[in-house]
Amino acid sequence: MLSTLIMEGYGEKEDLNCAEKILYGANQAYHLNLDQEVLKISAGFGGGMAIESICGTLTASIMVLGLLFVKKNAHESSKIKDLTQELLNTYKQEMGSLDCGPLKANYRTEELKCKNVILKAAQILDTIIKRELHS
Repeated sequence: MLSTLIMEGYGEKEDLNCAEKILYGANQAYHLNLDQEVLKISAGFGGGMAIESICGTLTASIMVLGLLFVKKNAHESSKIKDLTQELLNTYKQEMGSLDCGPLKANYRTEELKCKNVILKAAQILDTIIKRELHS
């Protein structure tokens, strides 16, 4: 799954930002079949949308949930809202924040960069996707 790719260093040699690691990695892990042009959509979400706001791992994770669990649009059901709330609430409970600034202050190291921040989002996303696809 996605968390295994992240643990193995997915996206590091390509110099992907946090949002790109989630979306590009999810494309591979969950067989989303997105082409390179579409994947570029995540570029501006790294670094908390460049202002240390909501972490790019989370915005990209929400993109993945939309791709997997929305048939036409968000208003067709409450499913995407429910899954998004679960993702964000779980992440905040486990990591203490949703925002890039505090996450970097608490978890970023010179050696690992933001790997643990990205890994936590991948683990939560894996859990939700595994449950939803097998229920």
